[in-house]
Formats: sequence, C-alpha cells, structure tokens
Amino acid sequence: MARTVWDSSVGKKTVMAVSGLVMLLYLVAHMIGNLKIFFGPEEINHYASWLRTMGSPVLHYEWGLWIARVVLVVAVVAHATSAYQLSRRGIKARPNKYAHKKPRSDYATRTMRWGGIILGLFIVWHILDLTTGTVHPGGYEHLHPYQNIIDTFSTWYSNVIYIVAMLALGLHIQHGFWSAAQTLGVGSRTRDRVLKTVGNVLAVVLTLGFIAVPVGVMTGLVS
Repeated sequence: MARTVWDSSVGKKTVMAVSGLVMLLYLVAHMIGNLKIFFGPEEINHYASWLRTMGSPVLHYEWGLWIARVVLVVAVVAHATSAYQLSRRGIKARPNKYAHKKPRSDYATRTMRWGGIILGLFIVWHILDLTTGTVHPGGYEHLHPYQNIIDTFSTWYSNVIYIVAMLALGLHIQHGFWSAAQTLGVGSRTRDRVLKTVGNVLAVVLTLGFIAVPVGVMTGLVS
C-alpha cells in the first residue's frame, strides 16, 4: 500500500505537503532560538547547551537533538525527492510547452524549483559553517554559537549567502504553504483568502526574523 501511494502523484504531493509542514514547524522554532542572540551570549549559549539535554532525564545526552535531526533529514529528503519526481513526471506528461503561458503559474513554479535548489545548497553550507565548523571563517568554538555567529556574519560573503537564501525561503513558504493546504484538503473557496494570508504572514515573519541576525551583526547591535 505504501508503495502504491508513493507511486501516485497524489501520494507524492501528500508527502511533499506533510514534510514541508514539518520543516515549517522546525523553522519557526529555529528562528525563535536564533533571536536569543539579541539577549546576549549567555542566553543563546545556554540555549545551545539545552538542545543537547532536551528530553532529559528520559533521554540521554544529545538523544533528543539527534531525534530532531533525523526527523528533519527525513523530511528534507522526502520533500526534495517528491518535488523532483513530480517535476520530472510533469515534464514527461507535457513534452511541449503550452501555446499560451500562464505567467503567474509559471512564476510560482520557477520560484519553487530554483528556490528549492538554492535552499538545498544553503543547508549544506550552513551545516558546514555553524554545526561542524568545517568552512567557518573564524575560530569555531563548540557550544559557543554567539561568537560563531558573529564570526560568520563579519564576512560579506556569508551575509550575501544567508540573506539570498532567506529571501528564497520566504518565497518558498509563500507559495508552498497554500499549496500544502490544498493538497491536504484544508483549502476551500471560503478559506483560500485566510490560508494565503497566513502563508504571506509566515513568509514575512520568518524571512525578517532570520535576516535580523546578520543585520544585527553588521550594524553592531550584536557584537
């Protein structure tokens, strides 16, 4: 049954919608955690330590964090795979372009496709920068996110990469939230306006919330 559902376009769209909502919940929590940097080094450094004791004493050290990471990785892989396969299926079903283009639909499709690629590349860079420290521009310190974040956003290229990725994220959420609601059967003629508004608000809040961190470092508000 699982294979039958996955092989269908409806099944892939459902997987894409559910995995997208899982990532959206993570992004809200991640943004709130990031904003702790404005309350000083002790606040955000303590938050980084708490993430590793999350679920204690039921869970061992870092188990809660690793469970969250595994769920997130599964969601990202499922989302990307279903998006790619749906895209390929659409191209095979329509080898020739429409005689009359639909500008708004084409724009949304292109935005989602390229936005997804940009975000995928960003995730790799972000992990190598602030999780493993592999490409970190300063002296990476484990469990000291305050200084690590300042080091990262003290370089112009890190700011450009981050801000471009967050703008892509905002557009992805704006188009994706409403699409997910339609796929899961939540949307209706009377709810569409509310769902689109919620999607727009989430896109704006998350984009501004994430961008606030590099802007804070660049302006000296965080130093």
